[in-house]
Amino acid sequence: MSVVDLSKLPFQGNNLRSFLDEVCETHELDYAAYAGMNPIAGSVHGFVNYPDEWQKVYVDEGFQNRDPALIAASKSIAPVDWQRLRGEDTFQTIFRAAHDFGIADQGLTIPVRGPFGDVGLFSVTRKCSDAEWALLKKQIIGDLQNAAVHLHDTVVKSHALTQKLTHPALSEREVEILQWTAAGKTQQDVADILSISSRTVEVHLRSSRSKLGALTTSQAVGRAIGLGLIYPL
Repeated sequence: MSVVDLSKLPFQGNNLRSFLDEVCETHELDYAAYAGMNPIAGSVHGFVNYPDEWQKVYVDEGFQNRDPALIAASKSIAPVDWQRLRGEDTFQTIFRAAHDFGIADQGLTIPVRGPFGDVGLFSVTRKCSDAEWALLKKQIIGDLQNAAVHLHDTVVKSHALTQKLTHPALSEREVEILQWTAAGKTQQDVADILSISSRTVEVHLRSSRSKLGALTTSQAVGRAIGLGLIYPL
């Protein structure tokens, strides 16, 4: 699953990293992170204020695909306290590695449901005792939930980010084949027009169906038209 760093996308007012820093400073937290999941493109998009070295390790090890905090919160409508995950082997593996970068296993992940079937996950962490964490969490949970909604709304309302979230990354050839298919051409017709084999056309159509979350080629064409990737003829 690919990872898109939203904080590096060029759009007006992109101060996402600064917002996380502000949340941490206001509520005496160590680190914060936002992660969103795009079920169509099969990608994770997000931004964090963790140390750069830990970010690289996290992505290189593919932790975003098996992080129990993200997995549990993506299936929940309520905040997930990391304390309930400490018995899981994957959680221990991730936080043994995180410990080397000064990141504690005391934290919370708040899920937010988006309008495109995506899920936003806002996580915070702080190094402290269980008793201290329980008291702090009680005091700031409302503010954190508001921050989670604000972050997710910022992501989905920005034109540049919405394009990333809602438009699957179809290749030029996949778009071309879907466009000819939308024009009523058969698979063999498309192959003849593009001077490629019928089998190659089918490979591209299969990839397009997967990226668009479609069961049939007709569904893929319909979704591609709806997203503005191709045009009805």
